[in-house]
Amino acid sequence: MALGFLGTYTPRLDDKGRLILPAKFRADMANGIVLTRGMDRCIAVYTVAAFEQLSEKLRQSPASNRAARNYIRVLLSGASDMTPDSQGRIPIPPTLREYAGLERDVAVVGQGDHVEIWDSSAWDEFLVQTEQEFANISDEIIPGLF
Repeated sequence: MALGFLGTYTPRLDDKGRLILPAKFRADMANGIVLTRGMDRCIAVYTVAAFEQLSEKLRQSPASNRAARNYIRVLLSGASDMTPDSQGRIPIPPTLREYAGLERDVAVVGQGDHVEIWDSSAWDEFLVQTEQEFANISDEIIPGLF
């Protein structure tokens, strides 16, 4: 995973709610993954190692911080760990499919250290809404890069 998870792929959920992971991601995810609620109504998929790092960072937040407690509750209560089968398929739990509004067509989007699974229409809508903003804010997000 030298460059991390990159690219956008458009597989379909099968009738049992399973997703075939993009071939490019399978080796890094073969030893297990964690699916959970992501931002903007998508599903976040982490390798076990990446999720352990995230969990460690979350455990360092002060217990007195209500926002941190709530974030951790939502993130971990939706989490499901699994190992892809020999064909690279993963079952998406019904609660997560409902959360992300997944029907059949999905977009699997690399995010460097993790992957997001979006409803295909929701992903397309997100891109339409944010592509111009992307061009406009590049200087603010990464000063001096462009």
